[in-house]
Amino acid sequence: MGHLGKGNDELLKRVRRIAGQVKAIEKALAADTDCSTTLHLVAATRGAMNGLMDEIIEEHVRAHVADPDLSPEDRSAGAEELIAVIRRYAK
Repeated sequence: MGHLGKGNDELLKRVRRIAGQVKAIEKALAADTDCSTTLHLVAATRGAMNGLMDEIIEEHVRAHVADPDLSPEDRSAGAEELIAVIRRYAK
């Protein structure tokens, strides 16, 4: 059920920024940086991941659930995939 969105380049840029944030966390831990700074880095990274997840969920809903050209079976499959991901994410 994959699809290519016109925003994939932007999503890839976001992923690369997140990778940089994860590297910053790694460096902070290796350098024994104070807890407060490290916690801020982790919180910022988590926020960035949540933002990425929001973008991808929105794209999925628009393409695989809300598209009026979808068959009822495709719409149901798209909804089930989304439900499974949200359940996994919420744990």
